[in-house]
Amino acid sequence: MGDQGYSTIEILRYYYGSSMYINEAEEISGIPASWPRENLQVGSSGDKVRQIQEQLARVAQVYTAIPRITPDGIFGNATKRAVEAFQSIFGLPVTGVIDYATWYKISEIYVAVTRIAELY
Repeated sequence: MGDQGYSTIEILRYYYGSSMYINEAEEISGIPASWPRENLQVGSSGDKVRQIQEQLARVAQVYTAIPRITPDGIFGNATKRAVEAFQSIFGLPVTGVIDYATWYKISEIYVAVTRIAELY
C-alpha cells in the first residue's frame, strides 16, 4: 500500500479501523539517554559517566565476564576494564573508550536485561 501512495495512517486504518491514530512527541526522554556527543574515557567524569556505569553494573549481573563496578561518576581504570570486557563480548573494537557505538550497545543490552528481569 505504501508503494501505491497511501500514508502510514491510511494503511493503519485500512487494517485496524478508523479509530487508529498516531501519537507524536517533540522529544522522548528517560533511560537510556542519548550519547553525550563526546567519547567517555579514563579521566572523564559527570552524570553521563555515572549513568553508563549504572547500566554497565546492571549488565554485569547477567554477563558475569564483565567486571563489576561501583557507579561513582568517575571513569577510572575499573570502568575501563569493564568497558573492554563488554566490547569484547559484544564484538566491538576493544578500546576501553565509550564511543557512539559502545554507548548505544550498552544501552541496548541494559534495556534487554532489565526488561527480562521484569518478566519474573
